[in-house]
Amino acid sequence: MIRKISILFFLSLFSLTLSAQITPDSSGRWLVGKHDGQPFFWLGDTGWELFHRLDRDEAVHYLKTRSSQGFNVILSVALAEVDGIRTPNRYGDVPFSDLETLAWDITPGNDSGDPAQYDYWDHVDFVIREAEKRKMYIGLLPTWGDKVVPGAAGPVIFTNEERAYHYAKKLAERYKDQWNIIWILGGDRQSVEHKNNRITADYRPIWRAMAQAIEETCGKDAFIAYHPRGGSSTSRNLQQEAWLDMHAIQSSHGSREVRVWNQIADDLKRTPSRPVMDMEPCYEDHPVNPWDGRWTRSERGYFDDYDVRARIYRAVFAGGCGTVYGHHQVWQFVDTTRNAPIWVGDTIVGWQKALEAKAANQIHHLKELMLSRSDFDRVMDHSLIASERGSNYTDEIIATRNRESSCVMIYLPQPLPVTVNLQQLKSGRRVVTWFNPVSGKKKKVRGRYKAEQETFTPPSSSQRDWVLLIDVK
Repeated sequence: MIRKISILFFLSLFSLTLSAQITPDSSGRWLVGKHDGQPFFWLGDTGWELFHRLDRDEAVHYLKTRSSQGFNVILSVALAEVDGIRTPNRYGDVPFSDLETLAWDITPGNDSGDPAQYDYWDHVDFVIREAEKRKMYIGLLPTWGDKVVPGAAGPVIFTNEERAYHYAKKLAERYKDQWNIIWILGGDRQSVEHKNNRITADYRPIWRAMAQAIEETCGKDAFIAYHPRGGSSTSRNLQQEAWLDMHAIQSSHGSREVRVWNQIADDLKRTPSRPVMDMEPCYEDHPVNPWDGRWTRSERGYFDDYDVRARIYRAVFAGGCGTVYGHHQVWQFVDTTRNAPIWVGDTIVGWQKALEAKAANQIHHLKELMLSRSDFDRVMDHSLIASERGSNYTDEIIATRNRESSCVMIYLPQPLPVTVNLQQLKSGRRVVTWFNPVSGKKKKVRGRYKAEQETFTPPSSSQRDWVLLIDVK
């Protein structure tokens, strides 16, 4: 009897594992595990061209590296941006045999050693399963936005709701039993285009058709997000869409002076309430605004690891439910023996070397910091800062606390003293710690802090940014 109960218990756990997924919490502000209710911090990486440009061994190397660096979501696109419909993948395969009918190019069998069997979709299957082995989600975009919105490589193949529905239905049926799929519509495109505050094109019916197909196949609780164009949030045009489970922002790569934390704070105030995240902050080693033909290394330069941290930490402290990292030569998997690099300025790093870029090995410290506190019910609170908060991207301090004011985190973009209003905190013993975002190391500050205000000075001025932690015991 005991053995039978044990087997049933094991099978129930196995069932939960297969159906594991994330969902907004009861407040609609954070992400939790659907079955265990535990906080889920989304730490993503943009491997947009993963299915299209890497072979099996390279895909495994990429996933193993990102897994070891603490990433738990990989964003990739079934119909890739860089001519992903007409240019074959590494095995010479394309997704469709006929673009008029959108018939999938599928062959009998899936033996990777037999080119006659191993087709484009078999390779997508392989990569998704390899991510599953490492307990990583695939943030799966059914298509890049240029297959819906004209004006780029495209081609535009989803010209009506019916075509969009049937494609998404087939895709959802293929992956409905994969626990590690997060659905993401969009793909660097607006769902609605405006000119002079008037709608000039509305693509929402196309995306609704895809969402409908996914929900009909995977259930109403399938998690669906949307990846918007640079400089925008899904809150502008998709706030009332019932299928949308999370708001996403793309703060993008056009400027260092992007204060995305303000947009996150605004989106968290909206009704209905949704978790919010910057789904595409500035990429490490991306040239700052290279598109106008006037970029130079000396004038604009590249986003470095500090730029990445300075944007991502403040976005999360403003209430972001997670974040997405990206490296400019990784998303496109730069290998000049195969593909021309896209907008890389004057430097070729190559994707394999870029996997070990500085911020890629630092950003997991943020995930670990947030998960070290069980209470995810956080709010951004400027009143905690008694000294100057700063007024721009280079110096603006962001403070976050839990609802009961027993835990405070303050991000300092510069190694300057900060004065904190301790009277804002719950009464009790205050434990003060400095957290280094580069190394993840913590240093406790000795002292008894009973005054209404205290000034704290970072341990070193050679480290540009710091996090001040105050816990009330």
